[in-house]
Amino acid sequence: MRKIVIVYGLIAGAIVTILLLFWMFLWEKGIVNFDNGEYFGYGSMVLALSMIFFGIKSFRDDQIGKSIGFWKGVQIGMLISLVASVVYATGWEVYFQANPEVRTSCIDKYTEHYIGKLEARAAPPDEIDRTRNEMAAFAEMYKNPLIRFGMTLAEILPVGILVTFLSASILRRKEVLVE
Repeated sequence: MRKIVIVYGLIAGAIVTILLLFWMFLWEKGIVNFDNGEYFGYGSMVLALSMIFFGIKSFRDDQIGKSIGFWKGVQIGMLISLVASVVYATGWEVYFQANPEVRTSCIDKYTEHYIGKLEARAAPPDEIDRTRNEMAAFAEMYKNPLIRFGMTLAEILPVGILVTFLSASILRRKEVLVE
């Protein structure tokens, strides 16, 4: 089980990290923006975390009688998800530290984008000011690498949990008696 968790977790983590770096490249070139970036980001997470399905299936297919219970599938999927999430968060942190311009431009551009949307819908000035203050507090908090790492884990782990439960329910099989 350990080998399956590590292999499939590393594959999923590598896929989602590569896609994150690709998205950042496209964002820096102005090809994607914050409006469509969420679709790309979560779509890449679902794609990468499909490795959970294949990891559970691999474990099941290695079993005598080719069976796996739901909770065993959940256990394997959660561990794969955890490995993939740590790889993803580490990849973001390495990228973030290696690109000092991203540290300021990313948060600043997101703030400008969000405030621009508020202004476009003619939000009250007090709401805009409150949002600016919240975004400034977020930017300050985001400077802490432990908080940033935790927030990055919180982006991907819920997707991993969802894929885990879906995969475990699809792949569960009662033990087949062989005569």
